[in-house]
Amino acid sequence: MTGALSHVDAAGAASMVDVGDKAETVRIARAEGLVMMAAETLDLIRVSAMKKGDVVAIARIAGIMGAKKTHELIPLCHPLMLEKVGVEIEFEPALPGLRVTATARVSGKTGIEMEALTAVSVACLTIYDMAKAVDRGMTISGIRLLEKSGGRSGDWSAS
Repeated sequence: MTGALSHVDAAGAASMVDVGDKAETVRIARAEGLVMMAAETLDLIRVSAMKKGDVVAIARIAGIMGAKKTHELIPLCHPLMLEKVGVEIEFEPALPGLRVTATARVSGKTGIEMEALTAVSVACLTIYDMAKAVDRGMTISGIRLLEKSGGRSGDWSAS
């Protein structure tokens, strides 16, 4: 943990961080989230039997789109020229549910964590939206940063 909040000025007001003097570095972040559901719902998704279409393919695209709009959704985020956003969705029968993992990369002056987290969040919400007609009891949980590299603070990994 660091000592001070970066988006609060000396008077305690919210402010956008000045990144003008920071060095450009390659920054990569990876995040994950889970969508738990009934086993029957997972089976319907696996065989692409949802009325709205291919849940996994559409959630993957939605996650990428979400990452691209992070600065529009999170008030103090800087707009970034993303180099890569990848969203992977894995079937986890033991949950039962889906594990969503997003990786985002940029060469820039500020981090990429929020873009990876937004990609995961939007992909999970899209899964819920596409499957809610058959399972309103789905839960979204475990959205977290797994790792990040680059920048002044260096590398970080969840334990």
